Amino acid sequence: MPELKKVNLTKAFAGLSETWSPRIGGDINDFQIKLVKLEGAFHWHHHDEEDELFLVVKGTLRMRLRKENGGDIVLGPGEYIIVPHGVEHCPTAEPTCEVLLLERNTTLNTGNVENERTIRQPARL
Repeated sequence: MPELKKVNLTKAFAGLSETWSPRIGGDINDFQIKLVKLEGAFHWHHHDEEDELFLVVKGTLRMRLRKENGGDIVLGPGEYIIVPHGVEHCPTAEPTCEVLLLERNTTLNTGNVENERTIRQPARL
């Protein structure tokens, strides 16, 4: 049987120094909980097959969306958004924030775009 443990989000985020570098906090069937510190804007992208949940723990996140998808949505601590697969989005921290992600374990952080921020194998907490 796997070891059961509790996770303190404040301490877990305090241990993260890099921005835009998600860390796996745990696995739930075919999904993963990831923690990430964000600073400034990411880039526009979408995921062909995976939906993503962004839960803001600290700070402010502007989820930039195209007009046809309703336009930007601003989230504060305790708020979340689910971005359906296929929807182009650009997460933007104003100026920094801490976010918990819930997504399939196959989800590439940069979606359909590969660049210097692409992380194929996120580290575990």
